[in-house]
Amino acid sequence: MAALQRIIELNRRRRRHSDVVYVHAYIRQNFNPLEVLSDEAVVRKYRLTRAQIRELLQLVHPHLVRQTRRNFALTPAVQLLAALRFYASGSFFEVLGVCLGMSKASISRSVTAVTQVLLQLADRMAFPSTPDDIARTTQVFHGVAGLPRVIGVIDGTLIPVARPSENEPIYLCRKGFPALNVQVVCDHRGVFTDIVARWPGSTHDAYVWANSALCQVAEGGGFGGCWLLGDSGYPLRPYLLTPFQQPNTAAEARYNRVHIATRAIVERAIGRWKQRFRCLSKTAGGVQLHPTKCCAVAVVTALLHNMAVRQRPTPRGGHGVGGGCGRSSSS
Repeated sequence: MAALQRIIELNRRRRRHSDVVYVHAYIRQNFNPLEVLSDEAVVRKYRLTRAQIRELLQLVHPHLVRQTRRNFALTPAVQLLAALRFYASGSFFEVLGVCLGMSKASISRSVTAVTQVLLQLADRMAFPSTPDDIARTTQVFHGVAGLPRVIGVIDGTLIPVARPSENEPIYLCRKGFPALNVQVVCDHRGVFTDIVARWPGSTHDAYVWANSALCQVAEGGGFGGCWLLGDSGYPLRPYLLTPFQQPNTAAEARYNRVHIATRAIVERAIGRWKQRFRCLSKTAGGVQLHPTKCCAVAVVTALLHNMAVRQRPTPRGGHGVGGGCGRSSSS
């Protein structure tokens, strides 16, 4: 009798699970956000325009096709939209699954798969290297506050992550929560031209810089006599300018003013990056994934941020880096 009751209970569970599968499949097959939502709603939910999402879909489609003969396999479009929605909201996988017609496990697998595919586009983030690019960049930076020969602005920011099960102390940042210390460099528009996302939150900004590929380029004279601008957390170098701690002359005070006005570009860029992709923000709980996956998410969202920034027209009389989001969380 006990065995019969066990069999009946298992059959009931299978039926309930089957019902959920059919409901999820119905949602996915009968609701295409790109065809139903308005242009404003698409940008609000996924942070990219309809055209940009379709461009991404063409790039990732061959890599996301499920090699299976099972019914209701997730399409590349569904996986891409699930990942973009996670980046934009930072919500729990189970909550996203209810809205997208997917299970919690399917959301997790989709985010992992899409992130790994988009990570292959990291080479699109290019630091100015040719003489024409360098000359164009320094000219525009000079127009910001009058500081010449600036090739980029650099800063570090803390990306909150889930409390890791291994080596937890090294991830605790100076603010007391587990995080990654991510270094970014951006141009005058707030477009990221370099990113280093591999160090735990306890790592100092100067150490991250000293062990980056861009530092080796600078040490080898790759900047061509131009400068990066960084805050006092970075060392003063012939290619990396930092502000005076205690300016004693009018010239030093004026240098600090133009330095801060120019370097504020990267702080605003980081603020907009985290506001655009809420999974990076501490107010949304941070990236609740394994630290290795968090590093990949940071790089991918930086690439998507660049796409969004390039889509927006430069304001008249401005430099494409207007105010609004304030300082970054690590400043």
